[in-house]
Amino acid sequence: MTVIALDDTDSRERGMCTTYLATRLAETLEDADERVDRRLLVRLNPAVARKTRGNAALALHTSCPPADAFEHACRAVDRWSELEDDRTSPGVVVAPGDPAGVPAPVVRFARDALRDHLSLDDALAHVDEHGYRQRGWEGGWGRIGALAAVGAWAAFDDWTHEHISYRAFERCGTPRAVDVDSVFAAADVGYPTVWDTVDRVEGEPVCVPNAPGPILHGIRGDDPDACRAVAARIESESVDRAATFLTNQGTDAHLRDAADDPTLRDGRAYRVSGVVTDPPETRRGGHVFVGLAVDDDSGGQSDAAPVDCVAFEPTKRFRDRVRSLRAGDRVTVCGEVSRGTIKLEKFAVRSLTRTEPATPTCPDCGRSMESAGRGQGYRCRDCGTTGERTVRELDRDLESGWYEVPPCARRHVAKPLVRGGFDAPIHPER
Repeated sequence: MTVIALDDTDSRERGMCTTYLATRLAETLEDADERVDRRLLVRLNPAVARKTRGNAALALHTSCPPADAFEHACRAVDRWSELEDDRTSPGVVVAPGDPAGVPAPVVRFARDALRDHLSLDDALAHVDEHGYRQRGWEGGWGRIGALAAVGAWAAFDDWTHEHISYRAFERCGTPRAVDVDSVFAAADVGYPTVWDTVDRVEGEPVCVPNAPGPILHGIRGDDPDACRAVAARIESESVDRAATFLTNQGTDAHLRDAADDPTLRDGRAYRVSGVVTDPPETRRGGHVFVGLAVDDDSGGQSDAAPVDCVAFEPTKRFRDRVRSLRAGDRVTVCGEVSRGTIKLEKFAVRSLTRTEPATPTCPDCGRSMESAGRGQGYRCRDCGTTGERTVRELDRDLESGWYEVPPCARRHVAKPLVRGGFDAPIHPER
C-alpha cells in the first residue's frame, strides 16, 4: 500500500479545489489499473495563517508503487494547481506501507496539525527521517498538511463522509445552476444521517459553495450511501464527475480540553468549563459577548480574570441563546481562542440560575418598599411597614444541554449535535 498526500493547491480568489485534484489523480491511478482503496479529506487547524481556504489536505491510499505514485502526483499538481496565486504553495508527500502503521511521530504530527501550529522544517525533518518522497512548489508549505494527511488514518478514529459532485471544469467561475427547492427536499429525506445540507431557518443551501471552484455541491453525513442518495435527488446542471471521501469533518477533533492547556493560547480551539460572570452584552455589529470565570484544576473558579466569549453576527440565532445566559450559570463552551477571546461554536448549559434577589412588596398597599439604610432592611414610605429582601423565580429560555451555531455558520470540523455522543441533552439546529 502507498499513501499519496497533497495540500495547498487551490486559491481563495481563483478557485480550484484540492479535492478535485485528488479526484483527477485517483482517476489516473485507476486508468493505470491501480486500486484506490480510500480517499481521505483531512481538515487541519482552521486558525493557521497560511492556508488557502478550508485548510484541508487530501490522501489517497493506493496499490500504486511509491515511485510511480510520486510521479503521478507531481504531474497532477503541475496540471491542476493554481500556481499563479501568490498564496498557493503546494506540497506532495508519498509514503510506502500500511496507512494504519505509520510511525508514531507522524501520527502525533497529524494530531498536532489539527490542534496546533507546525513548521515546515519540522515536517521536512519527519519526511527525511522516514524516507518519504516529497516535493514542494512555490515554497511548498503544503508539505505540512500533506504529511499530516499521511498520518491521519492512524491519528483519528472518528470519520464521517462527504460525497462531492463536480461541475464541468470550464464552468468554474460561472453561477451554479442548482434547484434550491430540490436541495431542501433532498435534505429532508437524508436527515439526520445526512446533516448540514441546508439551513432551514436562514433558507440557505449550505451544501452549495460560493467560491469559484469546480464543486457543484458537497453532501456530508455518517453513511456514504445516504450521502450519495441525497446528492442524486438534487436537480442541477450536469454533474461532470463525483467522489466520496472519508473525512474528519463534523468530529470536533480540533478541540483540546482546557485542563490540559489552561493558558488558552491563541490559534487553538478548546473545551472550557466555568461560570458566567456578567450579563451578555451586544456590541457594535451585532456580536454578543459574555464573560466566563474558568474552572481551575479542582473544578473551582480560577483566580485569573474572566475570559470573554463571543457569538459573532454570522452565527445568527445562536446569539439569542447566548443572550439568554445570566450571571451564575454554569456552562461548558467550545471554540477557537483569538486575541484572548473564545469564538463560540457551541456551549452546554450545566446549571442555570433560577432565582434573583428582589425588593419586597408592602403587604398593606402593594407598593415596592425602599431601602431603610445599609443593614436596616426595607420600609414602605407610605405605610411605614418593614421587610427584608426576598428572591423571585426566574423564567429561563434555556434548558440544560448543548446548543450550537446553525449550519450556515458551522466550521467544517465542528461536530453537529445531531451526530450524538454528547454528555448532556442536545438542542440541534437545522
